[in-house]
Amino acid sequence: MKIIKKVISAVSGGIDSAVSTYLLKAKGYEVVGVYMQNWDLLNEKGVCTAQNDIADAEWICNKIGIPFHIVNFVKEYWIEVFSNLIDDYESGLTPNPDILCNKRIKFDAFLKYAFEDQGADCISTGHYAQTSYGSYLEKYDADKGVHLLKAKDSLKDQTFFLSQISQNALQRTMFPIGCMRKSDVKKLAEAIHLEQILKKKESMGICFIGSRNFQDFISEYILAQPGNFVDIESGEIVGRHEGVHQWTVGQRCRIGGCRKPYFVVEKDTKNQDILVAPGTDHPALFTDLVFTDRPHWIHSVPLPLEADGLFDCHFRFQHTHRLLQCKVCLTAAGRLVVRLVKPLRAITPGQYAVFYLNEECLGSARILHPGPSQFMLESLKSKAFLPCC
Repeated sequence: MKIIKKVISAVSGGIDSAVSTYLLKAKGYEVVGVYMQNWDLLNEKGVCTAQNDIADAEWICNKIGIPFHIVNFVKEYWIEVFSNLIDDYESGLTPNPDILCNKRIKFDAFLKYAFEDQGADCISTGHYAQTSYGSYLEKYDADKGVHLLKAKDSLKDQTFFLSQISQNALQRTMFPIGCMRKSDVKKLAEAIHLEQILKKKESMGICFIGSRNFQDFISEYILAQPGNFVDIESGEIVGRHEGVHQWTVGQRCRIGGCRKPYFVVEKDTKNQDILVAPGTDHPALFTDLVFTDRPHWIHSVPLPLEADGLFDCHFRFQHTHRLLQCKVCLTAAGRLVVRLVKPLRAITPGQYAVFYLNEECLGSARILHPGPSQFMLESLKSKAFLPCC
């Protein structure tokens, strides 16, 4: 069993990391609270709560009675997360910065800082997740490796956002509140007099965007490249836009003078056209096939996939979506083709296909593109029965 004495706890200024840190101290560990500063506040043009979060994080650590530090990862975040985000939007993709931040910053740069600069034995975060090693690594077994498991509170489960972290990082991480429900976390926070934190609203969205409209924010970094909204049924131009980077698949387009609302189906970065479909449930928005890049498996490649190239499991590509049964096929190039048990709406290139088996989050793969839409298949089917000229 791994002997753990010193734990570096990621303290964000919120209730979840506060309670996690308290539980570590109550367990008798030598705990140091660290706030990760990932965005340069001097460049922030919108409303960002980071300065308040730093003050709250320090207050929490003082209240618990542990040292508090701030570590600056602005450079790392810009290079590893934000620059990739901008490149993706310019390429017509819709990235997930939360998954990338966890992979590159919280469970890489922060992990190295904890071990190399602070002499830690492990790190801890306030994520709602569990592992096969237990909440405090009490079941640590280097020979077996560690599995990422869903949180007890299914509504708060955050394994989706952890689906790209490494085996090495997961073996060295505690998730103290993963075995608790959010309601119990709140009760404990009240019992230990963290009322100041309880009053805070839960953070939603990305800090560096603040309260701004996303289209206004992204336009500060990517030049406008006007193009057309094109009706996928008629091929007619129904409106204009300022660039594909401002739109994502499934999003409603505010196009004046139209009888039905239009929704984004596909983006063409070569000519800046955006194909749109009338109606939120248009068949052009639905597909049951997903093509991904090479997958990241947290523990190991699933045995059936390794042996036969096929594997049955569950899938989601958005955190709030219900899990859906799927069949995963491994291609000769090491990529995946995923067949869903039923069509899903707005499968989005740049997002992640995250895979589950029972209570385990197996890993994820970045979505390259969806398969043929229901609209395309219906069109092909009708054309197949047309008489030849």
